[in-house]
Amino acid sequence: MSTDTPGIDPLQALRAPRDPACDVFLTGQVFLDIIFTGLDSAPVRGTESWARGMGSSPGGVANMATALARLGLRTSLAAAFGDDHYGEYCWDALEQGEGIDLSMSHTVPGWHSPVTVSMAYEGERTMVSHGHEAPAPTGAPASTEAPAGTAARTGAPASTGAAAPTGAPAPAFPRCPPRARAAIASLAPGRSEPWVATAARNGALIFADVGWDETGRWDLDALPDLAHCEAFLPNAEEAMRYTRTDCPRVAAHALAERVPLAVVTLGAEGAYAVDGRTGAAAAVPAIEVEALDPTGAGDVFVAGFVTGTLADWPLADRLAFAGLTAALSVQEFGGSLSAPGWAEIAAWWQLIRTCASQDPAALERYAFLDDLLPTTARAWPLRRAVPTIGFRQ
Repeated sequence: MSTDTPGIDPLQALRAPRDPACDVFLTGQVFLDIIFTGLDSAPVRGTESWARGMGSSPGGVANMATALARLGLRTSLAAAFGDDHYGEYCWDALEQGEGIDLSMSHTVPGWHSPVTVSMAYEGERTMVSHGHEAPAPTGAPASTEAPAGTAARTGAPASTGAAAPTGAPAPAFPRCPPRARAAIASLAPGRSEPWVATAARNGALIFADVGWDETGRWDLDALPDLAHCEAFLPNAEEAMRYTRTDCPRVAAHALAERVPLAVVTLGAEGAYAVDGRTGAAAAVPAIEVEALDPTGAGDVFVAGFVTGTLADWPLADRLAFAGLTAALSVQEFGGSLSAPGWAEIAAWWQLIRTCASQDPAALERYAFLDDLLPTTARAWPLRRAVPTIGFRQ
C-alpha cells in the first residue's frame, strides 16, 4: 500500500470510548494470487503465451480485507495460513503492509497455501486455483465440506471473496468472533456459520454476498444466515434468480422484504438499492472506465458500501462511493493490489473536475467527497507499488 496515503478515518466523528476496537470482522480462505495481465487473447492449447505484466498478492478473502483497511476501517481477519513461504508472504503483506489485525488467524504446520493464477484479457479473466482444506483450529468445529483438488474457473464473478464453489477449500472459523461494528459473510445454500449469529447478537451489522448456486434451486430459505443480515449484496443475475423475477430493480424490492438493505449490482449499469425499513430506493450509474482487470472489483464495492453505511451516509452516497472504488480498482491489475485508498480517490476527484467534457450534474453526485478528502492529492495517474515474491528489503 502507498506509504503516503492520507490517514483518513471515515468513522472518526462517530467513535466513542466504549465502541468496539474492531470496525469490520471477516473470515475465509486466503490464497496467494499470481496475476498475469497484458495478454492479447486467451491462452491457446499447445502454445506458450507471454504476459506484459505480472503481480503477486494475497487473494481470496484478503481482497476484501485489504479494501476495507485501505479505506481506513479497523479490520480483523480470521484465516488459516500455510507455514510455507507463500503463507509467510501473505501474512506479512496483510499485517505489516496493510495493518490488518490477524490475531484471530493461525498458521498451520505442514499445510501448503492455496494458490490462484489469474489471467486477464479482453476485459475478463480466467483463473486456475489449487488448494486443500486447512485443518480446523484446536477446539473449532470441523468443516463438512470436501477438500479440493485442482479447479479451473473461467469468467468467475468479480468478487473472489464470495462463497467458494462446491468442493473448494472451506474457510477456518473462529469459535468466538471479536466484538465489531460490522462483519462480512459469504452465504452458501444449505450452510450456516455459527459465528454469523454470534456476531449479530454482539451488535455487528452483517453484510453478505453470495456465490453461484450450484444446486440450481435458488431458494432464499436455503440461506439461513440471511436472517441475521443487515444488507444483502447479490449481483443482478443472482438477485433475479433468487426472487424469480426478470428485472434487477424488482428483485431488489423483493429482497428488501427479507433484509433491511438490498443492494443489487448491475455491472456496467451501476447499482440499485432499497431500504427495506423505509421503502426508499437509490440508483447510481456506473463510472465509465477502461477495465484492465476485474479481479476483486466486487469485494471493493462491498468494502465501499460498508464504509459508507458505518459512516451513516445517505443511501445514494454509499452506492456512489462503492461504485467509484470498484471503478478505480478495475483500472489496476490484481485483487488486493488494485484496492484503492484515499489517495487514489482524492486524485481521481481532483482530476475529474478539471475535465471539460464532464457533465456538471454528473459530478454533483460525488460532491460529498469534498467533506472527506484532503485538499491536496498526488497527481494522476498513480503508480502503485507491485509486491512480488522474492524481493528483500
